Amino acid sequence: MANPGERIMRASCNEDSVVVELADGRTLSAPLAWYPRLLHATPQQRSSCVIAGGGYGIHWPEIDEDLSVDGLLRGAPAPRVSAKAS
Repeated sequence: MANPGERIMRASCNEDSVVVELADGRTLSAPLAWYPRLLHATPQQRSSCVIAGGGYGIHWPEIDEDLSVDGLLRGAPAPRVSAKAS
């Protein structure tokens, strides 16, 4: 679990990244390409995020996407969905 300094204070998306400011002063950035739902969302959908999980997560209600501070700190992209053989 993240420590109190790793709580998310602000989150936003620009045209190619998600940017998160933490309570301890760090700024994290990850490419939208790592998160297909964010990448394919409209700018308006990407701008409507809420800080969730007591400050340890971000949720985008319109596209049902969630990111955790733990995953961002690890540099973990969204899991790839693999097609199952029939």
